[in-house]
Amino acid sequence: MADLEQNKQTAQTFFNLAFNDKQPAEAVARYLGSSYTQHNPQAPDGSEAFVQFVSGFASQFPQLSLDIKRVVAEGDLVVMHSLMKTSPDDRGTAIVDIVRVQDGKIVEHWDVLQPVPETAANDNTMF
Repeated sequence: MADLEQNKQTAQTFFNLAFNDKQPAEAVARYLGSSYTQHNPQAPDGSEAFVQFVSGFASQFPQLSLDIKRVVAEGDLVVMHSLMKTSPDDRGTAIVDIVRVQDGKIVEHWDVLQPVPETAANDNTMF
């Protein structure tokens, strides 16, 4: 049986280290499995590809921030709902990341992104 709390902590620490601390190579070394399957169509499979993708994105947006709002785990999956901003003035992007954890390491990733709109048909936030 998967340790759900440990899986949640692994996912959160991995994403914070890679995006907020701007240390994707360290995040990969500590938290990524020996194989890494990527389902984001803009990013290739593999740990080196992850480092290159995040490093390039972070260099393009040096004020990049990721605010993880909620985390849910079931079985070997962890789902995170986050707000990513490229600068303090950016409205941001709502992101749902799903990772699969195997033997304490992240081995697979899916994500869905939606820009935070200026106006909405309701008074609720996206978070």
